[in-house]
Amino acid sequence: MAKFEGILWASKQMRYMLPTKQYELLDIDSQIPAVSRSVHYALFLAFEGIRFFCKKNSKGELEAIFLNWHKNLERFQRGIAFNFSSDQQNWVPSVEELEKIMMYRFFKEPALRSFFEEMAVLGAQGYLRPYTVDEEQSIGVTFPNMPAIRAAVSLYDRYLGEPFTGVVVPHMVRAVGVNKTGCLKLGVNYLMSVKAVDEAKKIRPEAASALFLDDRPEAHIEERNITEWDSSCCLFAFGDGTVVKIPESNLILPSVTIQGIVAILKKMGVKVEERHIKYGELLKRARTNELVAACSVGTAGILNRCFELVFVDNTSRVLFTHKPDLKHMLFQKLGEAKDYYWNIYKEKAEVPAGLKLFKYRL
Repeated sequence: MAKFEGILWASKQMRYMLPTKQYELLDIDSQIPAVSRSVHYALFLAFEGIRFFCKKNSKGELEAIFLNWHKNLERFQRGIAFNFSSDQQNWVPSVEELEKIMMYRFFKEPALRSFFEEMAVLGAQGYLRPYTVDEEQSIGVTFPNMPAIRAAVSLYDRYLGEPFTGVVVPHMVRAVGVNKTGCLKLGVNYLMSVKAVDEAKKIRPEAASALFLDDRPEAHIEERNITEWDSSCCLFAFGDGTVVKIPESNLILPSVTIQGIVAILKKMGVKVEERHIKYGELLKRARTNELVAACSVGTAGILNRCFELVFVDNTSRVLFTHKPDLKHMLFQKLGEAKDYYWNIYKEKAEVPAGLKLFKYRL
C-alpha cells in the first residue's frame, strides 16, 4: 500500500461543529468518543487530501498556496452531504464556509505559525487533511447527531514514489457504481483498497499498488473496464503519442490532480483522450509493446510511473508483466508534467488554462 514517507504533523487540529457553527482549536492527539458511530460503522466518515505549499513572498509575508482546491472543497462537500439524511441537508457547509474556517481561522492560528514557517524554509510538500466525525457518544445505527469537521496539516517527503510495482486484481471491486460511493472520498472505500494490495502481494511480494477493474465480475474479464488504482487514479501512455484518462463515473474519484496533469500535458502538445479502456485492450497493447507507461495520479504523489505492471487472469495466474518504455518521448513528458505541476505551487511555472491558483496570506 502506498504510504507517506518523512511525514510530520503540526501539533494542533481544528474542530468545527456543523449544527452550531462552533469552531475550536484542539491538540493533534485530541480524541473522539470511543462509542462514536464513525468509529464503529464508518458513518459520517468522509475526508479530503489537499496539497499546498508555503513560501515567503517578495514582501517577506508568509503565504499558503493551493491549486484548484475549490474542487477539493466541492468534493468534500459532496461527501458530507452523502452522509446526512434528507432532513439534515441544511447542515451541509457551503464551499465558502469551508474555505473560511480552514484558511481564515485554522491556517491563521498563532499556534501553527512556526510549523508553516518551517515548511517555507524547507520548501516542503504540505498536506491538509480535513475529515468528518460524529462526536455523539452513541453506537446507534443512524445518521450523525453531532457531526463535526476536523482538520490537520502535515509536511512530508514523498508518497508511493518510483519505481513501483502494480498488480491487476480482477476478483475484487473497489466500489459498486449503483451505490454512488466510488466517486466520493469515504472511509468505507479504503478497506477494499488495502485488501486488494494484500492480494497483489500474494502475486508479487514487492507490489505497492493494485489496479481495479469495474464492478462487473460476472462479465468476461477482457470486456471489463479499467477503473482505478487502490488509492489513486490512472493514466495510460501509448506508443502512438496518446495519453488516455479514464472518464469520471460513480466508480471513479474525480481527481483534482489528474485534471491538472491533463491540462499540463495538453499545454505540452500531448494528445489526451478521455475514454474507457477494456482490460483486454490494455493487455493486448502491453503485449505488443504499445503501452509506454501506466501511471498512478493523486494528491500526495502527484504522478508516479509504474515500472512493473502484472496482468493476471481470473484465477490470479500471471499472463504478462509489462515494463515501461523508458526511452519513449511520452515517458519523459510524464515526468516533466509531474515537475511542472509542483512548480505551479512554487510559482515557477505558468498556470495552464482551466486551472486556478489560490494564495492566502498567513
